Amino acid sequence: MISTKQINTLLLGIAAGLSLQSCQQQEAGHAQAELLPIERAIIEDQDSFFHVDFENYPHKDRKLPIGVFDSGTGGLTILNSLLDFDEHDNMSRKSGSDQVPDFSSEKFIYLADQANMPYGNYYAENKSDLLIEHIIKDAQFLLSDKYYPSQNASEYRRDKQPVKAMVIACNTATAYGKENIEAFIDKSGVPLKVIGVIDAGAKGALSHFEQDEDGAIAVFATVGTIASKGYENTILKKMEEMGFTGDIQVYNQGGHGIAEAVDEEPDYINRDLESPREDYRGPSLDHEDFKIDQTLMDVYNFDFDHNKMLCDAQSGGDCEVLQINSSDNYVRYHLVSMMEKIRKAENPKPLKVVMLGCTHYPYLTQEIEEVLEELRNYQQNGEYVYRDHMADNIAIVDPAINVAEELYAFLNEQDLFNLDGDMQESEFYISVPNTDNPNVKVDDKGRFPYDFKYGRTAGEVQEYVKRVPFSNSNIPSETLGRLEKSVPTTYQIITEFNKNSDKTSELAKEERIQ
Repeated sequence: MISTKQINTLLLGIAAGLSLQSCQQQEAGHAQAELLPIERAIIEDQDSFFHVDFENYPHKDRKLPIGVFDSGTGGLTILNSLLDFDEHDNMSRKSGSDQVPDFSSEKFIYLADQANMPYGNYYAENKSDLLIEHIIKDAQFLLSDKYYPSQNASEYRRDKQPVKAMVIACNTATAYGKENIEAFIDKSGVPLKVIGVIDAGAKGALSHFEQDEDGAIAVFATVGTIASKGYENTILKKMEEMGFTGDIQVYNQGGHGIAEAVDEEPDYINRDLESPREDYRGPSLDHEDFKIDQTLMDVYNFDFDHNKMLCDAQSGGDCEVLQINSSDNYVRYHLVSMMEKIRKAENPKPLKVVMLGCTHYPYLTQEIEEVLEELRNYQQNGEYVYRDHMADNIAIVDPAINVAEELYAFLNEQDLFNLDGDMQESEFYISVPNTDNPNVKVDDKGRFPYDFKYGRTAGEVQEYVKRVPFSNSNIPSETLGRLEKSVPTTYQIITEFNKNSDKTSELAKEERIQ
């Protein structure tokens, strides 16, 4: 016999269960409603090109590669640091170099979203939602098995491995998209580690200060990264967490045009020109936000040789139109602008750290050091203009080492180190316009025109690009020369990938990077 009390208890239990089920259904429906169109295509739409089978995702497989992505080739500086990283004994996993790279048994897959770069301009064009969509598509590529063997290929292949961890080797993508990627991966149900460069960079910058030391950090990054205040806020947060008590000031300099110049973007640099052009988008005499100050021409000390500056003046007259046409002159413009900002600030502390907040900037470290030394020694009327605002030894901080340390700790803690892999088997992909899509527009150089690149609308789930292997046909020779010099370990593995990987079997001999 069941008592009335027992019946009431049973009924209460059933009611509670139904209520919980209803709440869970509401939460599931709410989560589903929160899916962005690109997320819905990836997670739910099995007929979509972007779909990834997360139910069978092998995220605990040690033999999977590590994914790295950037808006262009700048992130190869991060990858090169990972490939060269040697701070531990590979047998014992204890601290201490053993002359063997710590990730020597890991395979990496790198993606440069070159077709959609520069990422820093999306914020300025009020298209942050489109940028987030690009970033999620970058993650989708690393998580998927699809790629195109060449730009002209009409069919994709499905023999690319998914990844076991992801590094966002792009400051702008970290600032605007890391939380979005983590939220997307959380929705997918796959517990994948995502590492961004900003936290790592902030720690690296503060490592050059004593706990009670005063000084200044200059964050040198893209306009989009600066606008996000990602570095500034993270540095201030880390200062509090790590107990720094000194007056550490943070100055921001948006390096408009530098990353674009490094990647030979024609709107910012065109080596074939001898005079100014109408489609130039870099700093100029009349630029609203990045004006070349004619009163500072002696300080800039621009190099005019070999058309590195484009001027409309004839016979040595003053330029009415002045355009920067080399990466080193972009550096000169922005470092002078940065030091002027510090010089004119109220009670400025001496500059102690220059934080390279863009992965393209380490390629220009030598130029940055040279210009800083020039500014230290620059005099007017016998007086040093900037020296009092500069520490004796200014550290130039590249976040890459701190990224390597975080990745190493994660793989070690999760027992995910590949025991018999080879970093020489790493793969390199780049996005190119998908001309098979009738909605895609390209210019006479086969690139997205500026208005098309930033004029698209988020939520249009289309294949605007193809992800294809690196080759001579999609990376300029000037860029390859810079890579060979600046990231030699990576460059050697790129050539190995081009020569021997079955992923590049459809490339013609002249397309292979030697």
